[in-house]
Amino acid sequence: MSGLTTHILDQASGKPAAGVEVRVSRRDGEQTRWLAELRTDADGRARLVAGEDLAVGGYRLEFAIGDHFKASGLPVSDPPFLDVVVIDFAVSNLDQHWHVPLLVSPYGYSTYRGS
Repeated sequence: MSGLTTHILDQASGKPAAGVEVRVSRRDGEQTRWLAELRTDADGRARLVAGEDLAVGGYRLEFAIGDHFKASGLPVSDPPFLDVVVIDFAVSNLDQHWHVPLLVSPYGYSTYRGS
């Protein structure tokens, strides 16, 4: 079943990043359509777009990670080096599930196409 999900792992603590605000949008030509604004669950996961609402095309995820690290008690710069992490990607096949994990620390991040 298709759909779009994410999972945020805090590499500084080695734990899931719970309560992080995530915004999802889809690009339709020159137009941007906001689809959802939600927070990750206790396991750092979020179901972003249900299968029936997923379409082929470009998407953007915005992770408000600066607030997470400020609240974590870690010593971070003010303003934070990474405040909002933006990931642009494309969905090309509606028969597949799309999972976009974020591995993040206060000073760097990586992502990949998960399963």
